[in-house]
Amino acid sequence: MSSAVSRSICRWIHLVLSIPIMGYISSPFDKLPGYAPQTRYVFFPGMVLTGLWMWKGHVVLRLLSHRPNP
Repeated sequence: MSSAVSRSICRWIHLVLSIPIMGYISSPFDKLPGYAPQTRYVFFPGMVLTGLWMWKGHVVLRLLSHRPNP
């Protein structure tokens, strides 16, 4: 998979995960308990992880692919 395709997939996941968070912020207060756990434990961490991956994913890949000299 090319880097452009993976970046596009990550961007779309990030955007889709941010939609429920915007609904959580703009919803009436009495409807918040209905979907607060999903927002706190699924959507927000997923959005943060995809955002960090888009921002510093190249550093993580470089650290993981570093091989010690024999």
